[in-house]
Amino acid sequence: MVQLFSPVADTWMRLFLIGGLSLVGGSTVAVVGFARSAYMTETDIRPQQPVPFSHRHHAGELGIDCRYCHSNVETGPRAGLPPTETCMTCHSEIWTNAAMLEPVRESLAHDIPIQWTRVAKLPDYVFFRHDIHIAKGVGCESCHGRIDQMALTYRAKAFTMEFCIDCHRDPAPRLRPSDHVTDMAWRPPANARKEGEAIAAHEGIRFGELTHCYVCHR
Repeated sequence: MVQLFSPVADTWMRLFLIGGLSLVGGSTVAVVGFARSAYMTETDIRPQQPVPFSHRHHAGELGIDCRYCHSNVETGPRAGLPPTETCMTCHSEIWTNAAMLEPVRESLAHDIPIQWTRVAKLPDYVFFRHDIHIAKGVGCESCHGRIDQMALTYRAKAFTMEFCIDCHRDPAPRLRPSDHVTDMAWRPPANARKEGEAIAAHEGIRFGELTHCYVCHR
């Protein structure tokens, strides 16, 4: 049988194929890695805010419940940002002349809301309601991380479709009693799945429907 390629050409062809496959594989890994990077998911980024509000001080050290400031979290789709009056409930009595709180005093005096920079953002095509998740036993920490330890607020979790689907496929171990929803230090018990299944049954969570497209895209 006549040899179509010389040994040298055959060697070069093998090297070319190996190099091509390596390039494709490496490029795929690089693209996936970049897509999951903090730059793309906007995690661990602390945007500049008009007031350097510290959740670590207010929620962690002072123990202020999330719902005191985010008053809509149990009744509406958005947690809501507190009006200036909420801030001044305390700061009309304490730290009344602090320079860092000047924007808060100006906001109250001129009746102009503080323009906070949004940290937890979802795409417009995603349907999400805080009240539903809170009512079913999903804790604030599950999505926002240990925000009670953040001196400056940042996004702790990448709100990707994968992140949401992982929970929707198997929510039971992640559910907690309603009185621990805002408890940042709460940790699942040894029988987390059994406890979660009991919570799901009580709240009427139908596991088989949570991964349907219409649940998050309407």
